[in-house]
Amino acid sequence: MLILGIDTSCDDTSCAVVKDGRQVLSNIVSSQTNLHEKFGGVVPEIASRRHLEMLIPVCGEALEQAGVTLKDIDGIAVTNGPGLLGSLLVGVGFAKALAYATKVPLIDVHHIAGHIYANFLGETLPEFPVLNLVVSGGHSELILMESHGRFTLLAETRDDAAGEVFDKVAREMGLGFPGGPYLDRLAESGDPDKIAFPLPKIRGSKYDYSFSGIKTRALLEFESADKTEESKRDLAAGFRKGVVDQLLNPVEELIRQTGARTLALSGGVAANALLRRESQALADRLNIPLFVPSRELCTDNGAMIASAGYYKYREAGSSRLESEGLLMECSAGLELRSWGVDM
Repeated sequence: MLILGIDTSCDDTSCAVVKDGRQVLSNIVSSQTNLHEKFGGVVPEIASRRHLEMLIPVCGEALEQAGVTLKDIDGIAVTNGPGLLGSLLVGVGFAKALAYATKVPLIDVHHIAGHIYANFLGETLPEFPVLNLVVSGGHSELILMESHGRFTLLAETRDDAAGEVFDKVAREMGLGFPGGPYLDRLAESGDPDKIAFPLPKIRGSKYDYSFSGIKTRALLEFESADKTEESKRDLAAGFRKGVVDQLLNPVEELIRQTGARTLALSGGVAANALLRRESQALADRLNIPLFVPSRELCTDNGAMIASAGYYKYREAGSSRLESEGLLMECSAGLELRSWGVDM
């Protein structure tokens, strides 16, 4: 079964063709980084307009690279939230037009479900139950998946997301855009023990995250520092360690409580070098496998949306998707819900 996946949730325009939810035949991503770099962040209206310009050529390239035409496509999966509303509207409108013209099912995919299913693109599949640590510029969540499309939220950030604080601290330090990867590289040569960032105490929750305090502490440290290259490296290393320590802090206890057989990372921050190393060490200690997407599948992409769309189509039932697909709406704050249970 061939699924065309479309993602325009933020500033990247992506289309992909995936076979049977696992084999990536093409995955084209058009980045807007150069358009937003001078603003230090994504400008929603610019992002939306760029999606309008790029969707047709990106979709065409994805089909050509896969060696197929629209007539070969069995279904179209598209991100309908959460994300930037204008960007989502462009992608969903385009997907509706394609689905109507080709008379194939249109499958709505939650963006977080897409990130989770990036780990299903490959020869080896995660074993259920899977504890998913989803970390990006907008999300920091621990989600248990007991079977395909059965999601239980176990922990989330109370304020900023991990990727967001990486980008904000990097911007104040004068690093490139987006800041997370630049800060990650700088931290590799710093001393993570020079500046300590202790775990926050969060009232009323044992597992939730809070990154606003660690962000403020890092900004104050930078403001008072001598701004030498060494001090920047040490600050980056200590700050990165503080964020990663907090992300992994509840994981061991939750794996024991839930009986999860697999730990999986996903989202843009899953490309972070320290998070990957520390997650592997934790998985080794617990004697469970760790799944992490390739770096190109950590960021927003159409392949992950196509994979999630395939499994949703298979698990949720084709009749519902075929009858309601063209009525699909999108939402900037869409809630992750299980398939076929509370749809």
